[in-house]
Amino acid sequence: MEEFLSNLKRTKMCGEFRASDIGKHITAMGFVAKYRNLGSIQFVDLRDRTGILQLSFVESDFPEVYAKSTRIRNEYVIAISGTVQPRGEKNVNKNLPTGEIEVIVDELRILSEAETPPFAISELANVGETLRYKYRYLDLRRPSLQNYLITRAKLAQVVNNYLSKHGFLNIETPILGKSTPEGARDYLVPSRVHPTEFYALPQSPQLYKQLLMISGFDRYYQIAKCFRDEDLRANRQPEFTQIDIEMSYVDKITDVMYEVEGLVREIFKEIKGIKLPRHFRQLKYKDAMERFGSDKPDTRFGLELQNVTKIVKGSNFAVFENATKRGYSVRAINAKGLAKMTRKEIDSYQEVVREYGAKGLAYISLKPEGISSPIQKFFSAEQFDSIIKALGGETGDILFFVADKDKVVFDALGALRLAIAKKNALYDESTYDILWVTDFPLYEYDEEEKRLVAMHHPFTSPKNEHLKYLDKKPLKVCAKAYDLVINGQEAGGGSIRIHSRDIQKKMFEMISLSEEDINERFGYFVEAFSYGVPPHGGLALGFDRMVMLLTGTDNIKDVIAFPKNQAAIGVMESCPSTVEEKQLLELGIKF
Repeated sequence: MEEFLSNLKRTKMCGEFRASDIGKHITAMGFVAKYRNLGSIQFVDLRDRTGILQLSFVESDFPEVYAKSTRIRNEYVIAISGTVQPRGEKNVNKNLPTGEIEVIVDELRILSEAETPPFAISELANVGETLRYKYRYLDLRRPSLQNYLITRAKLAQVVNNYLSKHGFLNIETPILGKSTPEGARDYLVPSRVHPTEFYALPQSPQLYKQLLMISGFDRYYQIAKCFRDEDLRANRQPEFTQIDIEMSYVDKITDVMYEVEGLVREIFKEIKGIKLPRHFRQLKYKDAMERFGSDKPDTRFGLELQNVTKIVKGSNFAVFENATKRGYSVRAINAKGLAKMTRKEIDSYQEVVREYGAKGLAYISLKPEGISSPIQKFFSAEQFDSIIKALGGETGDILFFVADKDKVVFDALGALRLAIAKKNALYDESTYDILWVTDFPLYEYDEEEKRLVAMHHPFTSPKNEHLKYLDKKPLKVCAKAYDLVINGQEAGGGSIRIHSRDIQKKMFEMISLSEEDINERFGYFVEAFSYGVPPHGGLALGFDRMVMLLTGTDNIKDVIAFPKNQAAIGVMESCPSTVEEKQLLELGIKF
């Protein structure tokens, strides 16, 4: 029979007791992590989110309490009172903060019994993701996941404290809003009151936060919940959280960047005890792509891309020759000292680049015993030596090549350098590499839709000096945009916004939105531009991704209490699910 707490109150949490508590009579509560009955004495590991406390039930001291303790099983919830004692030198557990002590229990209350869990509550248990998510409330009892969510809570506290202290107002924006299908798909919510009409869940509070600037709230922030109905891939969730920031009377990108740097420095100081530099490095988008094949480069290691298009022209290697004739590029990376790679490893890297559209991966392996390369026969000795020299090739290196459109080459070699670095431990995983990427193109060309689209969003301001290119050379226009990159992950992104009615109208026209489209999707927003708009800009930091970076996990689902799986299904709740026909009829929906 389950008991009640009555007048018992915890002295403190399990993991907070220390040798300084020896001799004190205390009360503790938690889950039974483990029990070991040695005949006349039973040891129990009591667990809560702060750690483990060892309990001792001694038959000779308290026979009734000991007898009752023999009923205990894993995951029972209990409350105890007892005296803190030293374990003795030989029994100290140096792996636990509480390892010098134990509690001799003189009172035990079994608050809740537990059935045998479907899997062991242990970091060592080899359990499939589906089973873990079905019983997520049990999975969350693991210390690692609890630490991730504790860090998440600390991050929210640091953000709130810092931004409030620096004059930013925490203002909530609507969850039910208007659908603006320019970007990812919206999650739609049918209206019962207005049949056949829908709300949309926000992909971000973008328009609302800009309207707050127009309203005169100079500094806004929000830890905002956002939603995107898109195919899930690694580290994507249908609902996610971002730290949303907007400021008025800013025009230079550094106005926002420097404010954000202060916040990020505070986050790393408070949560990791790391002192970051006052200002972070900046790298232009074009340089990031040319050197690292990515607009979110991990610069903790080398393996930089090099353009060898001119050098390989005129060879008999059809792949390179066809690429150069079509105006494509041939680029390479030098994996220094890694010529020892096996053919199996090289083949695995072939698969990496093919995932990004490359047709294959050429290589030159400069082994101590001689050169190994399937493409050597297609080049003259002089041209082959020129390629090796241009790439700084030395004995022990292996050179990898991809030839195709720049986008394919950048994506493929960018992914390849990451794969090689991870496989060969070319960087220190405990370090943090933080930089800004700037000077993004304002537009990119969508091959499917055969039109220009905004690279970030259609409210991003072009650089002042590039306004002259808008009409005739739009792909030459750079945006006042900036992304914060940490360890090769996009930690956040933002821009200076358009505050001119004429430029905003021009931006919509350039992405082929008709007057009707503009009024239908953004009419209220465009109208607001008639009543005075301060220059403004902002940024959104990925809250979930920041927790990942701070905790070292590479799985976004680890840092969300109740995530969806890769198919966007809530396994525990079995959602999405069907609803009663009555509910559908109320909404005017038929299937």
